[in-house]
This record gives sequence, structure tokens and C-alpha cells, in this order.
Amino acid sequence: MTQQTDINGPDWKHAWEKMRNQRMKPIQIDYDPEFRTKLAKDHSKIAGFNNYEYGKKTTETLGEILDLDFKVLEIGAGPGTLTVPLSRNVKQVVVVESSEVAVKSLTGNLDVSHIENVEVINRNWMEIDEHEIGDGFNLVVCSHFLWQMKDLEKHLAKMEELSSGYCAVVQPAGRDSMVKEMYTEITGERYMGQFDPDADHFAYLILRQWGRLVNVRNINYSIELDFDEEVRYIASFIGKFVVVDSKIMKTIEQYVSLKGLCKEEHSAVVMWWKKDNSGI
Repeated sequence: MTQQTDINGPDWKHAWEKMRNQRMKPIQIDYDPEFRTKLAKDHSKIAGFNNYEYGKKTTETLGEILDLDFKVLEIGAGPGTLTVPLSRNVKQVVVVESSEVAVKSLTGNLDVSHIENVEVINRNWMEIDEHEIGDGFNLVVCSHFLWQMKDLEKHLAKMEELSSGYCAVVQPAGRDSMVKEMYTEITGERYMGQFDPDADHFAYLILRQWGRLVNVRNINYSIELDFDEEVRYIASFIGKFVVVDSKIMKTIEQYVSLKGLCKEEHSAVVMWWKKDNSGI
């Protein structure tokens, strides 16, 4: 049985480093040289599923603090999963996104949606200075982004530094059964939370230690993938543990064929808090 790290204990930084190193491993795919390009297109499609359902529900959840006059800073926007719905409910959104591939998808989705109040900065969030981004942000938010941060405390502190009001973090809550089952099938090991818990737990611990009163809500949203997209989705997780070659790819395909495709329900945690102007 795999021994799990005590993320509630005093050595949470070790737990964070261990889990982050696993999640940030490069995906090992041998069966398709175009896998990453196709996966990026999949993510862009998922972002807009059901008229940006994920982003709309997140925006609705943050509705009690949002205002049409808000200026928002979004970190790591990806293809615009949250950006598109959020931009329709605030005055302006400034996005910091380091990936050129993501920026291309994001700008394309903004154009298609006829959105003109979003400014995109193609830079690394932790390397950019405050004067380069601007100020006066009523809300600083990041979505599905925390695992990219080696120093989570520094990231959260920088969010607060650039906010004049609120900060928010959105992270996935759990993994679907197909990914978990395929992990056991392919690795031969029992699933022991290798993909969970997610980063929101660590962020909550830090914020409570800082004395922040954190509002937490759970949202449910759906995505729908075709056969090839589902295979790539599963492979993108499994590929962090084993090399997905043509043989393993066939195993995944057989599994998906047996299980069948359907609209999948997912969950995410939305957390927000008011900046403490007295300092951390």
C-alpha cells in the first residue's frame, strides 16, 4: 500500500513539493508526435463547452463580490475558460499567460465571442513586475493554476499585493472514475489519491494561517468528449506515471470503447477572500 503524506501536518511544504513534482512531470507519450498540439485543441474546446459552463458557474459563484465596474487580473487564463464569461460581468480583465499556445487559443476565443475588454500579457506571472501589469485591480484570480507555482506562499502573497479588494482561487476537486480505473489497470497499483487532493487544500491552509476568512463553494459542471479526446484526456494523466506507447494506447481505447462515452460531471472548488491591508 502506498504511504500518503500528511498534508495537514507541520511539514506541508514537503508534501506540496512532492505532489507538485508529480503533477508537473512532463507527459510521456510515444504513440502520437502531435499529441500535445491535439491536447491543446481539446482544452480549448472543453473551455467553451455548453457556452463556457465552467466559467459561467464560477462567475456566478463570485457574483456576490463582482461589480460591473471591476477591473480584474487573471493569472494563467489558458484558452479562456473563465476569462470569457468573467469579462461579460466586469469592466476590464487583464490576463497574464506565459504559454504562447494558450494565448493563441485565448485570443481566438475572445475574437469569436466578440469580447474587447480583455488585455493579454504574454509573460511569466512570477517574473513580471507590478508596474508592467498596472494597478487598481478589484479582484485577482487564478483558475486551475496553483500546481504551476513552486512557492505557493509567494504566489498568494503576490496576488494580494496586486489586489485592492479581493482574491480568488479555483481548482478542480477530484478526478473522474475512468482516469482512476485506468491508472490501476495500466500500472497494476491501487489508486491511492495520486491525482488528489488538489492544490486548493494547501492554499486554504496557508490563508487560514495568515488569518484570512476564506469563502469556499463547490461547483459542478459538465464536459463532453469524443472518442479520441477521451483517450487523450486519460493518456495525459497516465503519461505522468508511465510512457504511453501504442500498446497502452490500445488498452485505453479498449477501455473507453467498453465504458462508452457520455457527458461527464466534474467538480471544482471556488475560494475567495478579502485582502488584509494590515499585511501578512
